[in-house]
Amino acid sequence: MGNAVLQSIHVHPVKAFRGVSPREAVAEPWGLTGDRRWALIDDGGKVVTQREQPRLALAAAEPVPGGGIRLSAPGREPVTVPVPEPSCTVTVNIFGTKVEAVAAQDAAHAWCGDYLGADVRLVHMDDPATRRPVDPDHALPGETVSFADGYPLLVTSATSLDALNSLVAQGDHAAEGPLPMNRFRPNVVVAGTPAWAEDDWSRIAIGDVEFRVAKVCGRCVVTTTDQDTAERGREPLRTLGRHRRFGSRLVFGQNLVPRTTGTIRVGDPVRILQ
Repeated sequence: MGNAVLQSIHVHPVKAFRGVSPREAVAEPWGLTGDRRWALIDDGGKVVTQREQPRLALAAAEPVPGGGIRLSAPGREPVTVPVPEPSCTVTVNIFGTKVEAVAAQDAAHAWCGDYLGADVRLVHMDDPATRRPVDPDHALPGETVSFADGYPLLVTSATSLDALNSLVAQGDHAAEGPLPMNRFRPNVVVAGTPAWAEDDWSRIAIGDVEFRVAKVCGRCVVTTTDQDTAERGREPLRTLGRHRRFGSRLVFGQNLVPRTTGTIRVGDPVRILQ
Protein backbone atom coordinates (compact mmCIF):
# COMPACT_ATOMS: atom_id res chain seq x y z
CA MET A 1 0.00 0.00 0.00
CA GLY A 2 3.02 2.26 0.18
CA ASN A 3 2.45 3.67 -3.33
CA ALA A 4 -1.23 4.54 -2.90
CA VAL A 5 -1.90 8.18 -3.73
CA LEU A 6 -4.77 10.63 -4.09
CA GLN A 7 -5.35 10.74 -7.85
CA SER A 8 -8.07 13.39 -8.01
CA ILE A 9 -10.44 15.56 -5.98
CA HIS A 10 -14.00 16.44 -6.97
CA VAL A 11 -16.27 19.10 -5.47
CA HIS A 12 -19.91 19.49 -6.50
CA PRO A 13 -21.15 22.85 -5.18
CA VAL A 14 -24.76 22.04 -6.16
CA LYS A 15 -26.05 18.54 -5.57
CA ALA A 16 -26.61 16.72 -8.90
CA PHE A 17 -24.84 19.38 -11.02
CA ARG A 18 -21.40 18.76 -12.49
CA GLY A 19 -18.65 20.17 -10.33
CA VAL A 20 -14.99 21.10 -10.34
CA SER A 21 -11.76 19.15 -9.83
CA PRO A 22 -9.37 21.29 -7.76
CA ARG A 23 -5.80 20.30 -6.99
CA GLU A 24 -6.48 20.69 -3.27
CA ALA A 25 -9.45 21.03 -0.93
CA VAL A 26 -10.12 21.45 2.77
CA ALA A 27 -11.79 18.55 4.55
CA GLU A 28 -14.29 19.90 7.06
CA PRO A 29 -16.24 17.69 9.48
CA TRP A 30 -19.25 17.59 7.07
CA GLY A 31 -17.30 17.20 3.81
CA LEU A 32 -14.99 19.07 1.47
CA THR A 33 -15.34 22.85 1.60
CA GLY A 34 -18.15 23.91 -0.70
CA ASP A 35 -19.26 20.40 -1.61
CA ARG A 36 -23.03 20.00 -2.00
CA ARG A 37 -23.90 23.00 0.14
CA TRP A 38 -26.62 23.84 -2.43
CA ALA A 39 -29.48 21.73 -3.77
CA LEU A 40 -32.63 22.01 -5.84
CA ILE A 41 -36.03 21.25 -4.35
CA ASP A 42 -39.41 20.77 -6.02
CA ASP A 43 -42.66 22.51 -5.10
CA GLY A 44 -43.14 20.06 -2.24
CA GLY A 45 -39.70 20.66 -0.77
CA LYS A 46 -38.20 17.36 -1.97
CA VAL A 47 -34.61 17.39 -3.19
CA VAL A 48 -34.29 17.05 -6.98
CA THR A 49 -31.39 14.97 -8.31
CA GLN A 50 -30.31 13.29 -11.54
CA ARG A 51 -32.57 10.41 -10.52
CA GLU A 52 -35.55 12.52 -11.59
CA GLN A 53 -33.80 15.02 -13.86
CA PRO A 54 -30.88 13.48 -15.76
CA ARG A 55 -30.36 16.81 -17.62
CA LEU A 56 -28.78 18.13 -14.42
CA ALA A 57 -25.67 16.24 -15.54
CA LEU A 58 -25.16 18.94 -18.19
CA ALA A 59 -25.57 21.88 -15.78
CA ALA A 60 -22.37 23.06 -14.11
CA ALA A 61 -21.75 24.82 -10.81
CA GLU A 62 -18.47 26.53 -9.98
CA PRO A 63 -17.59 28.19 -6.68
CA VAL A 64 -16.98 31.93 -6.60
CA PRO A 65 -15.34 33.92 -3.79
CA GLY A 66 -17.52 34.34 -0.74
CA GLY A 67 -19.30 31.00 -1.03
CA GLY A 68 -21.49 31.87 -4.00
CA ILE A 69 -21.75 29.84 -7.18
CA ARG A 70 -21.79 30.39 -10.93
CA LEU A 71 -24.30 28.24 -12.79
CA SER A 72 -24.04 27.42 -16.48
CA ALA A 73 -25.73 25.02 -18.89
CA PRO A 74 -25.86 24.44 -22.66
CA GLY A 75 -27.74 27.20 -24.45
CA ARG A 76 -28.17 29.38 -21.37
CA GLU A 77 -26.47 32.52 -20.15
CA PRO A 78 -24.55 31.81 -16.92
CA VAL A 79 -25.81 33.27 -13.67
CA THR A 80 -23.92 34.05 -10.48
CA VAL A 81 -25.78 33.26 -7.26
CA PRO A 82 -24.58 34.82 -3.99
CA VAL A 83 -24.96 33.13 -0.63
CA PRO A 84 -28.43 34.15 0.55
CA GLU A 85 -28.76 36.46 3.53
CA PRO A 86 -29.80 34.73 6.75
CA SER A 87 -33.57 34.66 6.78
CA CYS A 88 -36.46 32.34 7.36
CA THR A 89 -35.55 28.81 6.41
CA VAL A 90 -37.46 26.40 4.21
CA THR A 91 -37.90 22.72 5.01
CA VAL A 92 -36.10 20.37 2.66
CA ASN A 93 -36.96 16.69 2.34
CA ILE A 94 -33.79 14.77 1.48
CA PHE A 95 -34.50 11.06 1.22
CA GLY A 96 -37.12 11.26 3.93
CA THR A 97 -35.10 13.41 6.35
CA LYS A 98 -36.30 16.96 7.04
CA VAL A 99 -33.55 19.60 6.93
CA GLU A 100 -33.73 23.39 7.17
CA ALA A 101 -32.06 25.51 4.47
CA VAL A 102 -32.15 29.08 3.15
CA ALA A 103 -33.69 29.86 -0.25
CA ALA A 104 -31.56 31.56 -2.90
CA GLN A 105 -32.66 34.65 -4.80
CA ASP A 106 -35.64 34.47 -7.15
CA ALA A 107 -33.36 34.84 -10.17
CA ALA A 108 -31.67 31.56 -9.28
CA HIS A 109 -35.02 29.76 -9.00
CA ALA A 110 -36.04 31.15 -12.39
CA TRP A 111 -32.78 30.11 -14.07
CA CYS A 112 -32.96 26.54 -12.75
CA GLY A 113 -36.69 26.25 -13.42
CA ASP A 114 -36.35 27.49 -17.00
CA TYR A 115 -33.52 25.05 -17.66
CA LEU A 116 -35.41 22.03 -16.36
CA GLY A 117 -38.89 23.13 -17.36
CA ALA A 118 -39.98 22.42 -13.80
CA ASP A 119 -41.04 24.25 -10.67
CA VAL A 120 -37.85 24.14 -8.59
CA ARG A 121 -36.06 26.31 -6.07
CA LEU A 122 -32.37 26.52 -5.19
CA VAL A 123 -31.53 26.32 -1.49
CA HIS A 124 -28.34 26.74 0.54
CA MET A 125 -27.33 24.87 3.69
CA ASP A 126 -26.30 27.76 5.89
CA ASP A 127 -25.01 25.80 8.88
CA PRO A 128 -23.75 22.30 8.03
CA ALA A 129 -22.47 21.87 11.58
CA THR A 130 -26.02 21.56 12.91
CA ARG A 131 -28.55 21.07 10.12
CA ARG A 132 -28.32 17.41 9.15
CA PRO A 133 -26.94 14.47 11.14
CA VAL A 134 -25.35 11.48 9.46
CA ASP A 135 -27.53 8.35 9.40
CA PRO A 136 -27.47 7.22 13.05
CA ASP A 137 -27.12 3.58 11.97
CA HIS A 138 -23.62 4.36 10.70
CA ALA A 139 -22.64 7.53 12.59
CA LEU A 140 -20.81 8.58 15.69
CA PRO A 141 -22.45 11.19 17.93
CA GLY A 142 -22.37 14.70 16.47
CA GLU A 143 -21.41 13.79 12.91
CA THR A 144 -23.15 15.93 10.29
CA VAL A 145 -23.30 16.07 6.51
CA SER A 146 -24.13 18.55 3.73
CA PHE A 147 -26.65 17.75 0.97
CA ALA A 148 -24.53 14.74 -0.09
CA ASP A 149 -26.54 11.54 -0.37
CA GLY A 150 -25.71 10.47 3.16
CA TYR A 151 -22.07 10.89 4.17
CA PRO A 152 -19.48 13.67 4.02
CA LEU A 153 -17.23 12.11 1.35
CA LEU A 154 -17.23 9.30 -1.17
CA VAL A 155 -13.96 7.56 -2.05
CA THR A 156 -13.50 5.39 -5.12
CA SER A 157 -10.53 3.45 -6.48
CA ALA A 158 -9.08 3.82 -9.97
CA THR A 159 -8.00 0.18 -9.92
CA SER A 160 -11.48 -0.96 -8.97
CA LEU A 161 -12.90 1.01 -11.90
CA ASP A 162 -10.48 -0.79 -14.21
CA ALA A 163 -11.66 -4.11 -12.77
CA LEU A 164 -15.31 -3.12 -13.17
CA ASN A 165 -14.74 -2.05 -16.77
CA SER A 166 -13.14 -5.43 -17.48
CA LEU A 167 -16.32 -7.07 -16.21
CA VAL A 168 -18.51 -4.71 -18.24
CA ALA A 169 -16.53 -5.67 -21.36
CA GLN A 170 -17.48 -9.31 -20.79
CA GLY A 171 -21.19 -8.61 -20.37
CA ASP A 172 -24.30 -8.10 -22.48
CA HIS A 173 -23.83 -4.33 -22.73
CA ALA A 174 -20.10 -4.21 -23.45
CA ALA A 175 -20.61 -1.39 -25.95
CA GLU A 176 -21.47 0.95 -23.08
CA GLY A 177 -17.98 0.64 -21.62
CA PRO A 178 -15.46 1.56 -20.58
CA LEU A 179 -17.19 3.84 -18.08
CA PRO A 180 -15.50 6.98 -16.76
CA MET A 181 -15.19 7.67 -13.04
CA ASN A 182 -17.58 10.63 -13.22
CA ARG A 183 -20.48 8.16 -13.41
CA PHE A 184 -19.90 7.56 -9.70
CA ARG A 185 -19.55 11.23 -8.65
CA PRO A 186 -16.85 10.65 -6.01
CA ASN A 187 -15.10 13.28 -3.91
CA VAL A 188 -11.73 11.56 -3.83
CA VAL A 189 -10.22 8.96 -6.15
CA VAL A 190 -7.37 6.78 -4.92
CA ALA A 191 -4.80 5.14 -7.20
CA GLY A 192 -2.29 2.41 -6.43
CA THR A 193 -4.39 0.07 -4.30
CA PRO A 194 -5.47 -3.43 -5.34
CA ALA A 195 -8.87 -3.72 -6.97
CA TRP A 196 -11.67 -3.82 -4.38
CA ALA A 197 -9.21 -3.37 -1.48
CA GLU A 198 -11.45 -0.56 -0.22
CA ASP A 199 -14.03 -3.17 0.82
CA ASP A 200 -11.86 -3.95 3.84
CA TRP A 201 -10.87 -0.45 4.93
CA SER A 202 -12.16 0.97 8.20
CA ARG A 203 -9.82 3.94 8.66
CA ILE A 204 -7.56 5.74 6.18
CA ALA A 205 -5.42 8.86 5.97
CA ILE A 206 -5.06 11.12 2.95
CA GLY A 207 -2.02 13.26 3.59
CA ASP A 208 -2.43 14.44 7.17
CA VAL A 209 -6.22 14.05 7.33
CA GLU A 210 -7.78 10.92 8.81
CA PHE A 211 -11.12 9.49 7.73
CA ARG A 212 -13.43 6.86 9.13
CA VAL A 213 -14.93 4.46 6.58
CA ALA A 214 -18.62 4.49 7.53
CA LYS A 215 -20.11 1.99 5.07
CA VAL A 216 -20.10 0.75 1.49
CA CYS A 217 -21.78 2.95 -1.10
CA GLY A 218 -24.87 1.42 -2.66
CA ARG A 219 -25.35 2.66 -6.20
CA CYS A 220 -28.46 3.95 -7.99
CA VAL A 221 -29.70 4.83 -11.48
CA VAL A 222 -27.52 7.97 -11.57
CA THR A 223 -24.52 5.75 -12.38
CA THR A 224 -26.22 4.77 -15.64
CA THR A 225 -26.44 8.41 -16.74
CA ASP A 226 -23.79 9.58 -19.20
CA GLN A 227 -22.51 12.77 -17.55
CA ASP A 228 -21.68 14.29 -20.95
CA THR A 229 -24.97 13.58 -22.75
CA ALA A 230 -27.51 12.93 -19.93
CA GLU A 231 -28.52 9.73 -21.73
CA ARG A 232 -29.12 6.57 -19.73
CA GLY A 233 -27.95 3.03 -20.36
CA ARG A 234 -27.86 -0.25 -18.44
CA GLU A 235 -24.32 -0.13 -17.09
CA PRO A 236 -22.80 -0.25 -14.53
CA LEU A 237 -25.85 -1.49 -12.60
CA ARG A 238 -26.19 -4.62 -14.74
CA THR A 239 -22.58 -5.64 -14.00
CA LEU A 240 -22.62 -4.52 -10.37
CA GLY A 241 -25.73 -6.65 -9.89
CA ARG A 242 -23.85 -9.71 -11.10
CA HIS A 243 -20.54 -9.15 -9.37
CA ARG A 244 -20.85 -6.53 -6.62
CA ARG A 245 -24.10 -7.27 -4.79
CA PHE A 246 -23.74 -6.84 -1.03
CA GLY A 247 -27.10 -7.85 0.42
CA SER A 248 -29.62 -5.58 -1.31
CA ARG A 249 -26.99 -3.05 -2.43
CA LEU A 250 -25.00 -2.81 -5.66
CA VAL A 251 -21.70 -1.50 -4.38
CA PHE A 252 -18.95 0.72 -5.76
CA GLY A 253 -16.94 2.96 -3.42
CA GLN A 254 -16.96 3.69 0.29
CA ASN A 255 -18.48 6.49 2.35
CA LEU A 256 -16.06 8.49 4.51
CA VAL A 257 -16.41 10.70 7.58
CA PRO A 258 -13.47 12.97 8.49
CA ARG A 259 -11.93 12.21 11.86
CA THR A 260 -9.65 15.23 11.60
CA THR A 261 -9.71 18.32 9.38
CA GLY A 262 -7.15 19.86 7.04
CA THR A 263 -6.12 20.25 3.42
CA ILE A 264 -5.83 17.30 1.08
CA ARG A 265 -3.92 17.59 -2.20
CA VAL A 266 -3.68 15.61 -5.41
CA GLY A 267 -0.60 13.39 -5.08
CA ASP A 268 -0.91 13.04 -1.31
CA PRO A 269 -0.02 9.58 0.01
CA VAL A 270 -2.96 7.45 1.07
CA ARG A 271 -2.37 5.23 4.09
CA ILE A 272 -4.62 2.40 5.20
CA LEU A 273 -4.67 2.70 8.98
CA GLN A 274 -7.09 -0.08 9.81
